[in-house]
Parts: sequence; C-alpha cells; structure tokens
Amino acid sequence: MKIEHIAIYTKDIERLKKFYVDYFNGTVGDKYFNPTKNFESYFISFESGARLEIMHMPSIPDNLNSTEDQYIGLIHIAISVGSIEKVNELTDKLRNAGYQVIDEPRHTGDGYYESCILDPDGNRIEITE
Repeated sequence: MKIEHIAIYTKDIERLKKFYVDYFNGTVGDKYFNPTKNFESYFISFESGARLEIMHMPSIPDNLNSTEDQYIGLIHIAISVGSIEKVNELTDKLRNAGYQVIDEPRHTGDGYYESCILDPDGNRIEITE
C-alpha cells in the first residue's frame, strides 16, 4: 500500500499552486472544475511520485487551528530536498521571499536535518534532507 495523495483546501488555489510548483518543483495537472458544487482542484505531482491535491470551494470555512500551535490531526507535510545544503538554501530562499520560518534548519533528535516553514495558507511544511 501507499498513500495516493494528500489534499488541502485553500482560499486562493492559483497562489498555492504557484508556491508548490515554484519552490518544490511540482508538476501541475489540468484544473478540474465541477460547476454543480462550485469546486475546483489541481493535482501537483512530485519527483518521488507523491501527489498533493489543492482544492477550492467558496463554501468551505476557514481553518480555526493556529499556524504556530500544534493540535490533534494532520500537522505538517515533510518534503525531502536531498541534502543539508539544499535544506539551508531553500529555507533562506523562502525566508527572503517573505515566508515565515517557524523552525530554523537543525538536526533533530529523530535523525533528520530539517527546517519548518509556513506555506501561503499557514500549512506547516518540513523541509528535510
């Protein structure tokens, strides 16, 4: 078995699509639109075969979770960039572009080298080696 994809609702589907394509080299498929439900989505594929579905539907309410505190439920997506140097480079690139870095690059107790940033919607993204 494998996880087929992870899905995220967003208020701005084009902005979130651009983020994952520009910073994480995602390849985006065609936009799907269902006029009956006023629902639209993109699938973004990554080199490893992992996929992220980003979705928009105006009737979905805002998420009430804090972007900095952690709660029960899905808390982050980890994306491996291949090396310590690339973790450092991408973290700096995102910081310089105005994205919030909530954990600086570091070695963790469980053996990872990672940083943690917030995507444009405040979702936690761990950038790992």
